[in-house]
Amino acid sequence: MTMNENKMSVGAFFQKYTMVLALVVVVLFFAIATGGGSLKPGSINNLISQNGYVFVLASGMLCCILTGGNIDLSVGSVVCFTASIGCVMMDKGVNMWLAVLAMLAIGLTIGAFQGFWIAKIHVPAFIATLSGMYAFRGLSNVVLQGYRVDISNEKFLFLFGGGRDCYIPDFIRQWMGSEGKPNLTCVVFGIIVVLIYILMTARKIMVQKKLNIHQSIVGQSVTTGVICAVILFLTWQMANFRGIPTVLIWIGLVLGIYQYITTKTAMGRHLYAVGGNEKATALSGVKTRNVYWFAYASIGLMAGLAGILTAARAKGIDPTYGEGYEMDAIASCFIGGASAYGGTGKVSGMIIGAVLMGVINQGMNMVGVDSNLQRVVKGLVLLAAVIFDVMSKRQKQ
Repeated sequence: MTMNENKMSVGAFFQKYTMVLALVVVVLFFAIATGGGSLKPGSINNLISQNGYVFVLASGMLCCILTGGNIDLSVGSVVCFTASIGCVMMDKGVNMWLAVLAMLAIGLTIGAFQGFWIAKIHVPAFIATLSGMYAFRGLSNVVLQGYRVDISNEKFLFLFGGGRDCYIPDFIRQWMGSEGKPNLTCVVFGIIVVLIYILMTARKIMVQKKLNIHQSIVGQSVTTGVICAVILFLTWQMANFRGIPTVLIWIGLVLGIYQYITTKTAMGRHLYAVGGNEKATALSGVKTRNVYWFAYASIGLMAGLAGILTAARAKGIDPTYGEGYEMDAIASCFIGGASAYGGTGKVSGMIIGAVLMGVINQGMNMVGVDSNLQRVVKGLVLLAAVIFDVMSKRQKQ
């Protein structure tokens, strides 16, 4: 390999794994700054629980961004509105499952409604969702009449991660008739996840060989090893705390579904195609209108689920909840490698972006950084990610 080729390969490596390296640096920095406090079991558990809504909303937001850098500014207000409806219903004695279905259905309907204006009438996504941001925030106040509504349904709180006891029971220790730590169910869960990931990676390498796609097997193996080590570390830490929080099940379910949609379905391919070149995609026979409709209906449904998770964690809802949620979701996608121009982005990258934002938020809180300065740091991180995307585009051109 020549010196120029070596430089290109090193440059390509850093370009591909920039955010992964940034995440490692940030984690190490806060681990040192907090004397290891940020890596303790309780901190890791809080990181997952506090950022559950970010993973859910960012998954839906990614679909919108893929269509051409479009965003949904209304999701924070929709989260508050759907949660308000659900909490008021349960407060009036309505069955929990009816309230949950209502929250999801309302979120889906709102997303489809906004998608109609964007896809059919061609209203710019920024304007359509900005109007939704104001409208649904106002409707949330109307529903709640300006006051907080609490939730006392223990089953709801347990299933959607809203309290101290909202963790999957240690079925293995119960079966063995023993008590104590670590949580064996959590440990086994981590091992199973690692084995599945290794099998998926091995299958991917075999497919690449069959298709004669040249990818570094060593690089993929090292990456897989690092990811598996991180998964095992996280599950071990959770096992020594209270185990698997129920909110993690919902996060994993959402991420798995969106990973499948974006990589294995025709709609996933259409999302990338519309973002890459909408006119060419339309000429090829794809109904681009339906692609936009799907993207915004999807983010609406995720806003409904985020409303459920938010209400469960806070054990209620008040008119201010959900403020800034849309910015956290958008930042997670862009920091994770989604292009501001559309057509580029992965669920795996979005996960890295969401974790990075969560680590920064939690780390700065633990260190005692002023809340105003925290916003400055998050803004600079987002700006750096978008600048990196723009510079990468220029280099390719």
